[in-house]
Amino acid sequence: MLLLLLLQVSASCLWLGRSEVVTSFESSCPQFFFRETPPNKALEPESPAWICQRYKNQYYFATLYDRNRRIPVYSAYLYQPGPGTRPKTWLVEPQLMGSTYPKTMEKEWTLLNNFNISTEELSKSQAILQDYKNLTGLNRGHLNPSSHHPDSSSRTATFTLTNIVPQHEKLNGGAWNNYEQQTMIARTQDCNITYVVVGAVPGNNYIAKGRVNKPSHIWSSACCEVDTNHRKAWAVIAENDKNNVQLLTLGELEDVLTQLYGRDQVSLFDSDCPRE
Repeated sequence: MLLLLLLQVSASCLWLGRSEVVTSFESSCPQFFFRETPPNKALEPESPAWICQRYKNQYYFATLYDRNRRIPVYSAYLYQPGPGTRPKTWLVEPQLMGSTYPKTMEKEWTLLNNFNISTEELSKSQAILQDYKNLTGLNRGHLNPSSHHPDSSSRTATFTLTNIVPQHEKLNGGAWNNYEQQTMIARTQDCNITYVVVGAVPGNNYIAKGRVNKPSHIWSSACCEVDTNHRKAWAVIAENDKNNVQLLTLGELEDVLTQLYGRDQVSLFDSDCPRE
């Protein structure tokens, strides 16, 4: 038993990736939100998990995760695109199984082999790679895309399944990709800092035998600081079965999300971010 414990401690010390399930974004990783203000509670699911996505001892973005539907509600990050290759390694979040597990973003293989965790135990807490196999017309869609980050570590950090939803294949590779790669570049030309919150509205359908929700809509919003006195904002939304993206004002997106969720008025950014 002592030997097993030492081996586990040794293995955990070798891990470079880290992400933490926290009690709030405001107290743990507020830097990814404009004026350190996350979206209000109107988007919170029945069983939420607040994840500060950390890799190689640095936070890279924040994700509100829906434990029951096994998809992210939203991910928030700073838009800092740069050249580089697309990562190939997919990661998961051990702390979704419980706070006693390592604060570690890691490969499934490492968890199963180094920490004596079963696939069943891991899959109860979150989506796993098996859930996304043999899909028809859907693929793994990033909320926070790797291309919006400047280096290998920040791009790798986005390849956690807690940042992934089942996305319409043509949308992911078509209109949504055009927004991520072209519209964002054009819109941020005069921006000093751009804060992004991108999310998914839960739908009525599931993949993986009812385990993982297929969102009805994918949306994204941005708040850009041009200088200390000037800000601008924009947003988009797409139905997750059509290759079409609708450009909106921030206020329009918040109103649409309020209708789709049917709860309180949605607020995605601090009030100093323009809604028109």
